[in-house]
Amino acid sequence: MLYKKSKQRDRILELLKTTGSHPSADWLYEKLKAEFPRLSMGTIYRNLSILEKQGLVKKIDFGSTYDRFEANITPHYHFICEVCGAIKDLELPVEYQLEKKVEEETHMTVHKHRIEFFGICNACMAKKGS
Repeated sequence: MLYKKSKQRDRILELLKTTGSHPSADWLYEKLKAEFPRLSMGTIYRNLSILEKQGLVKKIDFGSTYDRFEANITPHYHFICEVCGAIKDLELPVEYQLEKKVEEETHMTVHKHRIEFFGICNACMAKKGS
């Protein structure tokens, strides 16, 4: 589907590309409301949905109360801090052989997989240590 060009959508994508923090829609709204005084949360969610449909962003659902978003659409794993909630991209090779193993053992078709690692990030460890 073709979508009309939007300055707000372009800025949302730009913000997502320049942050590694995997922000929420609220964070994006707070960052952009001064630049776009008529901006609403509905506009943020609508544009995130369009960007997701276009394959330009991914919604990260970790079962928390709000979704997080990222512009890194290449397959990768995440580390989620159980203390502060930070989400970090992991620079590990994606283990595609897991998909093949699941298919062989279950006789089902796997399209993709997702693995998240949970623990305590370096910043929270440092705070804990001091």
